Amino acid sequence: MTLEGEFVTPPPPPQPPFSSRIMLWAIVVAVMAGALCIAAFALWLALLVLPVAVGAGVVAWGLFRYRLWRAQKSLGGQRSVWRP
Repeated sequence: MTLEGEFVTPPPPPQPPFSSRIMLWAIVVAVMAGALCIAAFALWLALLVLPVAVGAGVVAWGLFRYRLWRAQKSLGGQRSVWRP
């Protein structure tokens, strides 16, 4: 406070050095690049597993149809497997 009773404004904080700002942006870019790499790896892994999952689904459907056919064959004269 001055002798006249007014408040003194504090001095502005010093600006960080230019190298610190460059380092901050380098860290931000590195984190974004790492996140992009992890996302690309996850997508690659999902696309690698997708044909295996589709193949397993086809095999399961084929086995279901085969067992249904065998069950209908063993019932003889009935029209449907699900009819009591």
